[in-house]
Amino acid sequence: MGIISLLFNPRRRKTAMALAKAARERGMTVAEFTSSLSREDLARYVAPDKKAPHVTVPDVTKFGLPPDADVTADTFVSDREIDEAERAFVSGDWKPAAQLLSEIGTGWDRRTILVRSLGEAVANDEAALDLWRDERPGDPDAAAVNAEGLVCLAWQVRSSLRAEHVSREQFQKFFAILESAKPAAQEAAALAPEDPTPWVTMLAVARGLQYENDAFREVWEQLVARDPHHLPAHNSALQYWCEKWFGSHELMWAFAEEGAAKHPKLARLPLVAAHEADYRGVKGAWRNPLVAPAVDRLLPWLDGEGRDDPGTVTSRAYAARALVELGRGEEAVEQFRHLGVHADALVWAYGNKGRIAEFKRVRYLACRLVQKA
Repeated sequence: MGIISLLFNPRRRKTAMALAKAARERGMTVAEFTSSLSREDLARYVAPDKKAPHVTVPDVTKFGLPPDADVTADTFVSDREIDEAERAFVSGDWKPAAQLLSEIGTGWDRRTILVRSLGEAVANDEAALDLWRDERPGDPDAAAVNAEGLVCLAWQVRSSLRAEHVSREQFQKFFAILESAKPAAQEAAALAPEDPTPWVTMLAVARGLQYENDAFREVWEQLVARDPHHLPAHNSALQYWCEKWFGSHELMWAFAEEGAAKHPKLARLPLVAAHEADYRGVKGAWRNPLVAPAVDRLLPWLDGEGRDDPGTVTSRAYAARALVELGRGEEAVEQFRHLGVHADALVWAYGNKGRIAEFKRVRYLACRLVQKA
């Protein structure tokens, strides 16, 4: 909208002036201020237009959803035991984490989630891990956490920015740390030959070190030989097969289809693929013929056997997005009821205004679909 046309439209001029004044009072630009507003807040600044059709912004609380102000992007750990073990580890006590890893046993998905959370803590402070390894030399669980910690540190150094925004020095440090993570993961794998967890870490190493497709497949074969239905591993591998890394849309969809056929919990994969393709500008990505059947396979599992699965919260976030895209408002709202205030899933991170804004945007759309039904 050009500035001249804005000035000659009284309604838009009043709206622009009101927004500019409010932004100035808060020491913000108009763009910063408007991006911070919910749709209800923004609607209050818009002068009424008798000629324009009346559009009602849904009151999400009437659909059994928490108000906008309560939505948070803070990391949500639905597993209380993992949350408590991580908190103790961060404070310097490694024993609760070691005990929980022992109790988890062959619950590989849950084990990987705990090892990953401990690895993120180690990337910031190695004190608890050092105590653990000093007291228990050769402990396979400590070795797995050490390897994952190096991977987390490498990605912390690289940052989550696109490659063109990462400095040469950052890349050099990133590759150097990953090179040290590789033997660390191999050591962890040797100490626990049946455990897929070190191989999940190796998938991240392989992606970061830019393995060719065949070399990546060799790592993948080691992983699935230990757990063919490992959800965190499938999520990691799907990223490798995306066009933005070392695959293509065709390879990504093929991998998603193959995984979804293995187990209902892996039916999330076509939804992740659709989200990735949509973000890359592929028209009609959500209408891919794999998406609707994947949703129909995933939802019963989320409400049944998978209700307490470690990956359920994230799967519900992808399901909510997919259901909105498919025009299935009632089912989408139900998923948002399960999600509550939590907007930390990766699916919400791709919007230009941040996770909270994207979460609320899709949630509004779900409610609008119900209104129109």
